[in-house]
This record gives sequence, C-alpha cells and structure tokens, in this order.
Amino acid sequence: MSKVYRLGIIGCGGIANGKHFPSLSKLKNIEIVAFCDIVEERAEVAAKQYGGENAKVYTDYTALLEDGTIDIIHVLTPNESHAEISIAALEAGKHVMCEKPMAKTAADAKKMLEAAERTGKKLTIGYNNRFREDSLYLKKLCEAGQLGHIYYARAHAIRRRAVPTWGVFLDEEKQGGGPLIDIGTHALDLTLWMMDNYKPKVVLGTKYHELSQRENAANAWGPWDPEKFKVEDSAFGMIVMENGATIMLESSWALNSLEVDEAKCSLSGTEAGADMKNGLRINGEQFGRLYTNEIELSAGGVAFYDGNEESAPDLEMRKWIDAIDQDKDPLVKPEQAYVVSLILEALYESARTGKAVYFN
Repeated sequence: MSKVYRLGIIGCGGIANGKHFPSLSKLKNIEIVAFCDIVEERAEVAAKQYGGENAKVYTDYTALLEDGTIDIIHVLTPNESHAEISIAALEAGKHVMCEKPMAKTAADAKKMLEAAERTGKKLTIGYNNRFREDSLYLKKLCEAGQLGHIYYARAHAIRRRAVPTWGVFLDEEKQGGGPLIDIGTHALDLTLWMMDNYKPKVVLGTKYHELSQRENAANAWGPWDPEKFKVEDSAFGMIVMENGATIMLESSWALNSLEVDEAKCSLSGTEAGADMKNGLRINGEQFGRLYTNEIELSAGGVAFYDGNEESAPDLEMRKWIDAIDQDKDPLVKPEQAYVVSLILEALYESARTGKAVYFN
C-alpha cells in the first residue's frame, strides 16, 4: 500500500465542502489533519466532520505551514490570495493543489510556476472539468488525431441567470473579475487542453455590465445587490493562436440567452468536429455524406449500474494523489494553467482599452 499522506486545507468555504472534503475523504491514503479559515467556526465544523480526533484548527495559514509533518496543501481561498499562500506552501516543502483560476493576475501565476520549479514540489490547479467522462473521451479522440488539425473552437461558459451572491464573487478587488475568470476559465482550460495549443498570439475582448445594475432581478441564488456587483455580468473574446487557430470564448452569469452551456467546448478540425452541447457529438464527412455520431458514455445494459462509479471531483483528487505517490506530472500542469491566466488577463485588458492585446 502507498504512503498515507497528511493533508491540510486552507479555506473551508463552499468549494472545500462541495468538492474537496467529500472526494478526499474517500481516499484511503489521505488523512486531513489541518483545517484553516479566517472564520474559525468554519474550520472547526470541517475538522469535526472530516478530520480525525487529533485534527488541528487554524485561522493563520502561516502557523499551519510550520507543521513539518504535512505533505500536501489545498488552497481554496479567494483568487487574490492564491499566489501568496501557494508559494508559501511550496517553499514550506508541501505539494500544492490550488483552486482555479491559478491566480488573480498572470504575474502572480508566473510566480507560482517559478516557485514550483524552484522547490521541486508538485503544483496543480483545480480544473476538475477535465476529469468528466465526456472530456476524457474527447481528449482521447483529439490525441488519436480523429479530428485532424483543430483550427477553430468555441469555449462555452454561459449562464442565463446564475450570479453567485455569496462570499466575494462580486468583489473585483478580491477576485479579479466576474464570469470570465470564474467560469470562463474552465471553458478556456478545457478548449486549450483539447487542442493541445498553448501559444496565443493576439486577443480581442469585450465585457459588459448590462444586467448587473438591475434591482430584484431573477437569479438562481436570489436577487443580487447592484451596489456590490463590481464585476462584469458577461464577457466575450476572440483568441488567435500562433499557428493561426481561432478560439471564441463566451462567458456570462446573466445573459438573455437560451443557449446555456457551462464548461463545454466545440471543436472544428480538418477531419471532423466535436461538441459537448447535447451530450458528446462527433460530426464529419465520410464516403460523400455528412454524419453525426452521438457517443454513448455509460456502460448501459446492466440494471442499477451504468459503469460510472467515480465522479469527476473524485477522479481529480485520486489522480492528483497518484501523481504525488508515483512522482509523475499531474493531469493539470501549472504551465498550462499559467497560459489560461495569461489569456484571461489579456482579454480583460483588451476589454478595458478597446484594443487588441498581442503576446510577445
């Protein structure tokens, strides 16, 4: 049996309770021994539910990092503190999983990448949508060359009315932006990964505050406060890569649209196309006729069992711990996540200035 790893959580809010704690608790070679949050009660509640009898609670992450017995840290805080905490954890000799996006700014993301390279510790970013069944199957198709050269793609992150009204999501200073950096980041990561293309040439972006200032608006999580809504309600961009490929990125928390898709992509290659909008579909031309194939992802045919025992977050956590245990690269490499941050920041700059942003 592999080593049992001691793990500390910094940030015991929604993403910790919704994803990390439930999935990590299923792993037999993980012991969550430290819980840190600026709200002590949140850390205490998490420690009682997911920690052992000797689990420790902290409100200061620097004190947690002084524990030399901890092997792994998960950074689940607002975007503005991702880099500071991750770098400190790496330098304290810990492997780090940081939630998406990598950092609030590209400069901070680069510092995280450099810290991982300098310390020799593993760093990954929480792009859990790569671990979905449809994503993994489509990636295999792309790697096998079934789509040919992918020269056009669309990255989808559209919500009709689903503005997160809790925490600091609407605070531009703490988060760096709204739906573009929150959910657009997932769609962009998925698209770049499928294309295996991380060399952007130029971007042109737009962002809007068209619906954010409305009172008593319909919303999945209740009306937002217009005075607190400091980030964009939607943002869009065109990204041209060095090899000429084009990506159209669309993101919104509030948009008058019935085309609602989140963390999806559509790909167009020389041999075939693919999209995730209604299941996973492959399209192309064969023997002088056009075809559309719907991929069946479940095993099917067996009562009470569809062959899918492991959720995307469960697989994400297991593969991350396996990468540490087997000393191999994590599926989400920090240098890939850095390019995502680089592009997102350029799109925000383009939206602000009204000009295209070129990469050196």
